[in-house]
Amino acid sequence: MQDRAHVDIYLEPPLRESAEAGAHNFIGKVAHVLENAQLRVTYRNIDDPLGDPNGLSLTHMAPAPTAHGLVFRRCYYYPFWQIEARQERWLYDVAQSKFDPANIDPEAASRFYKFWQNRLFGEAPQQARRDGPIYVPLQGRLLQRRSFQSCSPLAMLEHTLVHCPGAVVAALHPKEAYSSKELSALENLAARHPRLTLTLGNMERHLRGCAFVVTQNSAAAFSGYFFGKPALFFGKIDFHHIGVRADLADLSYSFAAAQEATPDFAAYLWWFWQENCINAGRSEANGKIAARFRRFGWPV
Repeated sequence: MQDRAHVDIYLEPPLRESAEAGAHNFIGKVAHVLENAQLRVTYRNIDDPLGDPNGLSLTHMAPAPTAHGLVFRRCYYYPFWQIEARQERWLYDVAQSKFDPANIDPEAASRFYKFWQNRLFGEAPQQARRDGPIYVPLQGRLLQRRSFQSCSPLAMLEHTLVHCPGAVVAALHPKEAYSSKELSALENLAARHPRLTLTLGNMERHLRGCAFVVTQNSAAAFSGYFFGKPALFFGKIDFHHIGVRADLADLSYSFAAAQEATPDFAAYLWWFWQENCINAGRSEANGKIAARFRRFGWPV
């Protein structure tokens, strides 16, 4: 390593401007921790040429560009963050950790859960019920099975229609650009299955009324935990612990398990956010940031 006294932080241009202006809370804390360890911090655009290819780098939601690089990203909602060695969430430390609700203070977890239910979704979680359709939040590449998926998203939707006799709502992601081939495949599936409704977005409304969530690894399933909605995963993700992993060899069992699941959502979200992420709004954030850097061998 040529320069252990320097860290390049690679950011999208708007985020870089915010960081350089001292307006980004988490990045400001990161810089403070690094500078306290006598490390010089340089902000770079995400597509800038590399500084020291053997040096320390920190990248926002993109593969680390250097041999000693780390990745950071928001942990689904502000002010929670993660610092990791890889960008794939299913490889994060928390994904490999074991969740045991017996180790969580139930009163503290309940207060935390109710606070964040209200903070994120207002009164909607209190109005939730589980007698509605199966909710399938779709992501991208509907016809392709990627390495972290057990089947393609379209095949996942077909499995859901086979194993769930009731209504199914499949929601296209509002920020995805779908091809005409993908949309045609969805429309053909809906034409064959009148129980299937295709829609766009409206996550909160669907979470309020659905029976449970079926997804590859959509963050909508994480939001569903605040509504008390179990999740069935056809892909790998970091918040899988209280979900059901789809078993292609026995999908009848997988869907039944998701339908009947009643995990301890409050304990889980406390464990996931407070014990395995960095809450940038709390006084101990700097210490947790430093601990994450030390976890990966940085001189902090």
